Amino acid sequence: VQLQASGGGLVQAGGSLRLSCAASGRTFSSSHMGWFRQAPGKEREFVAVISRSGAIRNYVDSVKGRFTISRDNAENTVYLQMNSLKPEDTAVYYCAADTGIVAGIEVRRYDYWGQGTLVTVSS
Repeated sequence: VQLQASGGGLVQAGGSLRLSCAASGRTFSSSHMGWFRQAPGKEREFVAVISRSGAIRNYVDSVKGRFTISRDNAENTVYLQMNSLKPEDTAVYYCAADTGIVAGIEVRRYDYWGQGTLVTVSS
């Protein structure tokens, strides 16, 4: 599966952005989909994951209550709605697909990655 992330940009603290990740290929609906981010000088970290059906969602504690992950299997797209953004949310955001059995949060579990989209939150 090929993944194309979009929707990043520059926003003031407290603002919102919606990231999209369009997938091509037949495995989207059978894949758990995750969002990760990588800030300058830091390791890539888990942000959110949604299971194949959308029934299960999991978030890193720092974004709970502010970010929402969703998916549209008919459109082969996964979204990340980001509200109440903070400067510490600044990073390159990546979408990824996990074809395994359980929706995981570890980078190593994911088989396919998008190219990343930059989110910059100014204070």
